[in-house]
Amino acid sequence: MTTITPEQTIADARERIDALDDRIIGLIQERMAVSTVVQETRIASGGRRVNLSREMEILGRYREALGKPGTALAMTLLELCRGRI
Repeated sequence: MTTITPEQTIADARERIDALDDRIIGLIQERMAVSTVVQETRIASGGRRVNLSREMEILGRYREALGKPGTALAMTLLELCRGRI
């Protein structure tokens, strides 16, 4: 029977974290691309680049799911996807 060492457990977990981070980064990049489409379409149709009521919905969703740190995460995502306002 092979005993797994704490070092191996940590190394395995870190590999999984790295893989998850890669997926998260890919999803953020996809979100940025989709957000660009929304912004360009809104501007082309005479609207504003940013829809504040929609951003409030997003902030609320992240806050409900992740607590106060979720709000900070959502703000960072919004900034990545639309730039600073």
